[in-house]
Amino acid sequence: MDASQQLILLILACTIGLFLWGRWRHDIVALAALLACVVAGLTPAADAFTGFGHPAVITVAAVLILSKGLQTTGAVEALAQRALPQRGGVLLGLGFLTLLGATLSAFMNNVGAMALLMPIAMQLANRQGVPPGRVLMPLAFGTILGGMTTLIGTPPNLIVSGFRAQTELGPYSMFDFTPVGLAVALGGVLLAVLASRWLVPHRPQPEAGSFDTGTYLTEVHIDADSKIDGKPLREVEQLLDDGDAQIVGMVRNDFRVIAPLSSRILRAGDILVIESDPEALGASLTRLGLKLEEAVPPGASEKDKEKEATAEQRATQTDDATENAAEPEPESPPVRHSDEIVLQELVVQPGADILGRSASDIALRTRFGINLLAISRQGHRSIRRLRWTEIQAGDVLLMQGEPEAIAGFAGEYGCAPLAPRSILIPEPRLALTAALIMLGSVALAAFGILPAAVAFTAGVLGYMLTRVIPLRRIYEAIDWPIIVLLGALMPLAAAMADTGAADLLARTLLDHLAQGNPIIALTLMLVVTMTLSDFMNNAATAAVMCPIALSVASQLGVNPDSFLMAVAIGASCAFLTPIGHQNNTLILGPGGFRFGDYWRLGLPLELLVVAISIPMLLWVWPL
Repeated sequence: MDASQQLILLILACTIGLFLWGRWRHDIVALAALLACVVAGLTPAADAFTGFGHPAVITVAAVLILSKGLQTTGAVEALAQRALPQRGGVLLGLGFLTLLGATLSAFMNNVGAMALLMPIAMQLANRQGVPPGRVLMPLAFGTILGGMTTLIGTPPNLIVSGFRAQTELGPYSMFDFTPVGLAVALGGVLLAVLASRWLVPHRPQPEAGSFDTGTYLTEVHIDADSKIDGKPLREVEQLLDDGDAQIVGMVRNDFRVIAPLSSRILRAGDILVIESDPEALGASLTRLGLKLEEAVPPGASEKDKEKEATAEQRATQTDDATENAAEPEPESPPVRHSDEIVLQELVVQPGADILGRSASDIALRTRFGINLLAISRQGHRSIRRLRWTEIQAGDVLLMQGEPEAIAGFAGEYGCAPLAPRSILIPEPRLALTAALIMLGSVALAAFGILPAAVAFTAGVLGYMLTRVIPLRRIYEAIDWPIIVLLGALMPLAAAMADTGAADLLARTLLDHLAQGNPIIALTLMLVVTMTLSDFMNNAATAAVMCPIALSVASQLGVNPDSFLMAVAIGASCAFLTPIGHQNNTLILGPGGFRFGDYWRLGLPLELLVVAISIPMLLWVWPL
């Protein structure tokens, strides 16, 4: 072992140790390792940052942006509501939900898929009366498993493809990972769903991690093409019950009905007053195919203001009647496209200037160009139309508009912004656009028309041109620590190959453990990678293990694809700890889990992965 090999192995050992320690974030550790290689002369200074231009790094960044668009527009929410059964037991619902999570993770970032399906999982657990952890853990494991089935499903697959591209074999195509990955994913999902009843600890639901604003009261409009037009109110109430929402009133022909009969037939033009939890608001709208009554283009005309004022007078005159008069919504002007239309929750402070006044009183749309979408008022339901409801101290207002306009309103009228959280209002047009762009990018990469990095970057450009994500927010969708991690570790992996350290580690593995047997070596490669991934970042694990896998295959004289695929599978299978994968971390609090709860289901799952992977690798990628 020469000096350069000693240096790179020392840097590698320190890097892995710091990853496992977890004191510093993984991107900081990776940058430190890169600079150490440069200072030690193992990586030329001119090549130090070439990793940031690597196709795998570009693809990861582009896929994160495309996944964010599918989330924020409601495209995945709409798919989930249509794909999941609304009736049936917990096993059926959990099976469909986990399969949906695995399928989504094959084509979008699996962390994004998990975050989007978590509220639906919590609703399923609540509806079936089971601990939330019993639903959340199989869903988290399912989304991890689904990511290994395609090139873009998870960063380790892209990293492995990048290392293969550096050989004469070239990069992997979109579905080269599918035969082995799909077999592992199906077997793993089946075990996770069936065994969750016995292997997932039953923890009571913890207190909510986010602030509690109570339920929102909001108004939704039934269009002529709505799927609930002509249906009895009873059917709509049943659908809303599944999403923790309920109808508390309706407006028809200028009259407010406080307690409509369940047998009443709904018609186009009706307005339903819905009470819903904030996180379930978007799901409720998607389930019924409805739109918010107040979600009109910011900046209504003065004519609108006069009509609303007239309607306010009529409502005041008949306030004591059973059915209060209301003015029909004026026709909306053409939609104005804005790069900065956001949702923001505001709490009304004591002594605020808006107390006792309504959105109509202060001409909210005309003066500020913003919409009041919903009001949350603890312990009290308003019986008036939303825009005419007098604001009280402690009310939480869900506002829609440009950030500067909302901030201006909040400052002038004494409202304080709450911490941002996920309240998604579906946008069907943008959701369809986002889905078509994503499908187009996948098709371009799958059929080899464009390299994956170019195809998905073209998709990002499509997002920009169609404003699926506001331009100033598009780069916020990128998980920058992951990008820095990948870009910094690429030169480190190259230094391992250039100095011969990877060959040295491979020879040690073969001589002392595998004893020259390629099947044993392949199994060891999978198990070692899987073990490392349980305690350190999966992308970092793949970057460290790929040079070793190539060296082992070279020294054995066997197919390198078998060993690279073993690394891809092992790096994606982190089921023993909450720190092995971000999806495991996401469910730690909501599921009420402890650090030692994961191995009960995770260990049998990892054993099953090994049992399925090795025969499939030998069959699909023979040695």
